[in-house]
Amino acid sequence: MIRGVRGAITVAADQPEDVLRETGRLVLEMAKENRIKPDDVASVIISTTTDIASAFPAKAVRTLENWTYVPVMCTHEMDVPGSLPLCIRVMMHVNTTLAQKEIQHVYLNDAVKLRPDLVKNNEAKML
Repeated sequence: MIRGVRGAITVAADQPEDVLRETGRLVLEMAKENRIKPDDVASVIISTTTDIASAFPAKAVRTLENWTYVPVMCTHEMDVPGSLPLCIRVMMHVNTTLAQKEIQHVYLNDAVKLRPDLVKNNEAKML
């Protein structure tokens, strides 16, 4: 069964090294929390708020060990007034036997504000 796994993270500034590091960190945490192997991933869609333009977050995923051939696409989020700035969101489509309610969606840094109901331990996720 294919399931969607959501994740989001914020960066301190729109700097290429921050965007790439934090995107990689988020994707690896999503994979760890849901026992996902790269071969289980059908595709990944990454969106950023419009204030992030210094780097393609997909590059971070493609450079992770064993993730080279996972299809990844980037896009921008809607520019809604008052939305969380400097935010990277990931939708990972994975083959899994986990039930929908067993999926662990991952929110890191200030992105815990997006879905506090899905964050198990806010203090542990805010680094």
